Amino acid sequence: MKNSNPRIAIIGGGIAGLTAAIALRKLGFRPTIFEAAPEIKALGAGLVLAANAIKALERIGIADKVIPAGQLLDTFSVLDQKGLPITVADSRELSDRFGVNNFAIHRSELHRILLQSIGDLDIFTGKRAIWVKQAEESATLGFEDGMQYEADIVLVADGIHSNIRQQLVPNSKPRYAGYTCWRAVIKNPGIELKGSSETWAAAGRFGIVPMKHQQIYWFLCINAPQNDPTMRAVMVQDLAARLKDFHAPIPQILKATRNEQLIHNDIIDLAPVKQFAYGRVLLLGDSAHATTPNMGQGACQAIEDAAVLLDQWEKMPDAFPAEIFRAFEQRRLKRTHSIVNRSWNLGKVAQWTSPIAITLRNGLLRRLPDSVNERQMADLYRVDF
Repeated sequence: MKNSNPRIAIIGGGIAGLTAAIALRKLGFRPTIFEAAPEIKALGAGLVLAANAIKALERIGIADKVIPAGQLLDTFSVLDQKGLPITVADSRELSDRFGVNNFAIHRSELHRILLQSIGDLDIFTGKRAIWVKQAEESATLGFEDGMQYEADIVLVADGIHSNIRQQLVPNSKPRYAGYTCWRAVIKNPGIELKGSSETWAAAGRFGIVPMKHQQIYWFLCINAPQNDPTMRAVMVQDLAARLKDFHAPIPQILKATRNEQLIHNDIIDLAPVKQFAYGRVLLLGDSAHATTPNMGQGACQAIEDAAVLLDQWEKMPDAFPAEIFRAFEQRRLKRTHSIVNRSWNLGKVAQWTSPIAITLRNGLLRRLPDSVNERQMADLYRVDF
């Protein structure tokens, strides 16, 4: 790189920002992290780190810290309301091909490991970035509290509601997927789980993911208007009544959940944007390609970003940042666009409520050859670093 000791600002202290910081440390840089929240802490419940994310963590050098904190997931099944299989994917077979497995981990645990892995980098909290101005030799960030910071490089990783992305791409507003979601992590009440699963039915889509320390991460997606106050007021007993005819262990899981464990939010994503690189500024993670959670790839793609950025920087050590960022963009656009679109369409199909459509969908999926599912998973897990 032309400047061997650049001033690098990372906007956002979530998964995308922290993994990018770890990648940059591997290159010998010392980025400064700015986080909008008053303190850096993980919000949310569980998440799945698919094989492609594990390979990315290996590339940036921290997989050995993350894997022991996760729960290995051998299988993923899609079931109907009675619990009968629609599709079953055995990730162990794919692990033989790709050398790594899928894991479930609590978001807070992953966040803790990432924070430990960045070492003694400077992190400033309560700093919400609202604009950026670029000059020939630098980029200046403006913050909500009036502070300004001059950097050589700016990595924007502050999520789907990023002010900087909105400035650079004015039409890139989040879009509502048409369904709202409740999530929780609970103590396993004694249920034997053989793998992760989703149950697709007219009343809603219920996911179950076993986690370490005898915990279960579950989620429920229901079609609803956006920002519906009725949905915000829903309690566990309301969800249990709605799903009373669902197969075991769904009623048992809801019975073991307390209202204070519920996390509720509408599902949104970002329609694919045409550009991630803007001179000295680069969009990463959900700031660049926020996706619905239907393929479990939101965090995975953020981690991939860090690995690809590291890889591209090592390939172009004497290039200007803008050149590295454009090369990164060319490697990431097609893949992230594909995942965002596939996840959006999958969610639409999974949320069907028409009995006739559900019957046709389930029948078609049951007749698909295993090779089709395996090929789709292989495409997802294959990385280019």
